Parts: sequence; C-alpha cells; structure tokens
Amino acid sequence: MRQELLSLPKGLAEEVSKNLVMVARLIDEDPEQAYAYSRIALRLASRVAAVREAAGFAAYATQKYSEALAEFRAAKRMTGSVELWPVMADCERGLGRPERALAMAGEPEVQKLDKAGQVEMRLVAAGARRDQGQLEAAIVTLQSPELASNAVQPWTARLRYAYADALLAAGREDEAREWFGKALEADKDGATDASDRLAELDGVEFVDAAIDPSDDEDRDGTENLVDDEDDDEDDDEDAAEIAAAERATDVTEYYDEDDEEYEPLEQSAADAEVRGDKA
Repeated sequence: MRQELLSLPKGLAEEVSKNLVMVARLIDEDPEQAYAYSRIALRLASRVAAVREAAGFAAYATQKYSEALAEFRAAKRMTGSVELWPVMADCERGLGRPERALAMAGEPEVQKLDKAGQVEMRLVAAGARRDQGQLEAAIVTLQSPELASNAVQPWTARLRYAYADALLAAGREDEAREWFGKALEADKDGATDASDRLAELDGVEFVDAAIDPSDDEDRDGTENLVDDEDDDEDDDEDAAEIAAAERATDVTEYYDEDDEEYEPLEQSAADAEVRGDKA
C-alpha cells in the first residue's frame, strides 16, 4: 500500500493514509464510522487499488454487498490479483445469489489462491450450499485434508467451527459437540464462540457477573451521567470531524465508467447532501 500511495502528491498521500488508518482501526468496533472514512479516501484517490480494497471491506462490514463487490472487482482489475476472490463470492451470497458463489468456487481463479484463500473459498461454498438448503452437501464441502489435519493453522478454528455448525443444523448433535470442542482447542484468539455453543449443547446457563458500580452507577445507586455525557461528546466530535472532511473533499464519481461489470448504485441521502445535488 505504501508504494501505491507514493504515486500521489505528498500532501494527498498523507491525507489518504490517515483515512485508511482510521478504516483499519474502526472496521471491527465501529464499521459505520470505518465506512465513512473509506468514502473520504475513495473520493481522494479512487485510482489507488489499496483504497478500492479498503472501501470494499468497509462496505462489506456494513453489509453493503453490491458496493463492496464493485470495489473488489475494481481492485482485482487494477492489481490482477485473485486474492479477493473468496470475499467477492461471499458478496454474491450476501446479495442472495448463492448459485453465483458456487459457480465462482469452480473457476480457475481458485487454483491460484494460496492455502488460506482456498480454505476461505471452501467456507464460502459451504455457506452457499446451506443458503440453498443443502445441508449434507455443505458438510461434504467442508470435509477436506485441512479439516482432518491435527496441525493448527490460522484458519483451523473457523473451519472446524463451520463444520460443527453444519453438523448441528443437520441434527447430528454428538458429532457437532465433538467438532465444537476441536474448534475451541484451535481458537487461541477467541475468533469463534465455540465455548458458548458447547455450553449451550451441554445445557449450561451463564449468569452475568455483578456490575461494577463505578461503570454505570455511583455507589449510592444513582446513574453516573458524567461518563455518558463524555461518550456523547466524543461521538459528536467524531461525526463532526467526518462531516467536515467530507465537505472539504473534492467529491467526484469514483466508479470507473469503463468497468464492464459496473453497476450504478442508488445515491444515498447522505451522498446527495454532500454532493449538493439539486432537484
């Protein structure tokens, strides 16, 4: 990404970089805010592949699958890389087109993916099978050397979890419990809720821990309004910062007109306000 940004004037590159950093920082905890920053970066440097990719992931995180797919296609066209193929297929699922996701799973691009990408594609294909109500086919799709391996890889926990979930959906509870357990063993970073699913299968009920009075209430039982007011002020400042940046940005249509797969999207009310469109 750094190399791509070097193609921009220094001041512009710094501004784009700041927005991309905010996208990466917020995409998990506040995807809507991340999406807002990605829009700013996109308007500033729509010809940079890394910007299109970041915009795609921000749109994907907010379930704007049509927009995400357009951005991923643009990034793929710019770089020639197939790395985004699985997430593009998952966008097709999000758009209610599992048959297209399955068709993509059979394309030559899959063979060009690294091992992690191929596992991701398998997960997407299994999800597409489930979308179509084909539970047994989904289970078979997930059965692979990677699933059977005892070695723990970055994808192991998610693969085992997806297999357990499919087994449970098919009514194979004992097998599902076994695989949720295996997913938990591999899940060192807490990427799945395998422990909760196991507890649920075993009939274990969790009781919320006592709330720390210092968090939301004073010790006399009254609400701690100071913290709430501070949080509201922070939110207002973030929103104002984004709005100001958008107004200062030279707003242009960022989709490439020569994109053969370009599909115009309906202009949102927010975009209309920023653009200053007049009826």
